[in-house]
Amino acid sequence: MILGALAAVVGIMGDHTAHHQRTWANLLVNAFFFFGIGLGALFFYALQNATETAWTVLLNRVFEGIYSYLPIGALTMVVVLAAGSMHMHHIYHWMDHTLYHEFMIGEGHEAQYVDEAVQGAVANPNYDLLIANKKAFLNQPFFWIRTLAYLGVFLFFARWFRSQSLQMDKETGDSLVQRMRLNYRRGALFLIFFAVFSSTLAWDWIMSIDAHWFSTLFGWYVFSGMFCSAMTTAVILVLYLKRKGYLPQVNNSHIQDLGKWVFATSFLWSYLYFSQFMLIWYTNIPEEVTYFMSRIDHHPILLWTVFFVNFAIPMVMLMSRDAKRNPRFLIFVGSIILIGHWLDVILMVMPGTLGHEFHGVGLLEVGMFLAFLGMFIFTVLHTLTKAPLTVVNHPYLEESIHHQI
Repeated sequence: MILGALAAVVGIMGDHTAHHQRTWANLLVNAFFFFGIGLGALFFYALQNATETAWTVLLNRVFEGIYSYLPIGALTMVVVLAAGSMHMHHIYHWMDHTLYHEFMIGEGHEAQYVDEAVQGAVANPNYDLLIANKKAFLNQPFFWIRTLAYLGVFLFFARWFRSQSLQMDKETGDSLVQRMRLNYRRGALFLIFFAVFSSTLAWDWIMSIDAHWFSTLFGWYVFSGMFCSAMTTAVILVLYLKRKGYLPQVNNSHIQDLGKWVFATSFLWSYLYFSQFMLIWYTNIPEEVTYFMSRIDHHPILLWTVFFVNFAIPMVMLMSRDAKRNPRFLIFVGSIILIGHWLDVILMVMPGTLGHEFHGVGLLEVGMFLAFLGMFIFTVLHTLTKAPLTVVNHPYLEESIHHQI
């Protein structure tokens, strides 16, 4: 974390973009990427409760540790978004209020913007019809209402699931079963919120960077990246803990099933990535295809690296049963996949934020990533020290211990 922070500071000193746009863009990339890992872990945790899955019970505390980063992740996201609202950066072009009014009276900072050609009004050169037509959705009050709703719901469920998990360690008998059933109901309720919010937060925080562009697949595409990153983080963390002598009851079957999830979510991401690209490219609608044209024309290496790393590597390297049971190999492949999905977030953010001023991954990008990675690792490991690494009294604990495939 210290090394990353030092590299980031050096990179920031070399950031000569207007309003330090590159620095803010990197903050957004890493804030969103690591927040997404925590959110993906919370989704999987809630899914296991809603489906009353047994084999993951031994791993519950691992996922609790990963999603414990959500409060810090939420704070970093709020900082970046609030800075945009205060015009400290211009990542979100639509936050400029002058874009929404067709006419203006006066000039400079004293200009007044109006929607009708009243006396003394002239055409507003900043007026953007496409963005103005989205004003009902893309306006700051509604944007912040949605953002606070996302964060409030996610943090509430994260805190609630954690407290219930710790409480279950102290209970037995009927009260334990009733608490598990309550987890089932709350898990199902979370999935309802998540089904909506996982898409709309992707629209708000990422897709609105390119405010002229839209994709109906974008929310699912972003979700699949979060989910894959979370499962990859989980398998790396489990293998790390086992290497340190913890989680002795976690066996090769648990590891293989986690590897299956990494494999499956990689294919889900690949399917959505290609589907979005193919449909937009084939229809060739100017407002849609411009998103990919800017990336193909100016960042082709990054574009195809993201696709190759996140699709071809999991497909080739995680296909076999033995590969998903090999700890060192899984950690190696998982690390590559995580870097691939971090590059995917860079590809989503940087071209729309910096345009031609983005020349690839440099010291600032690497340093900021390492700083956030250190903060993420510290938070997760600190949480894991606060409770036993395996649950104590869960009704499905024995079934999870004897999990075999």
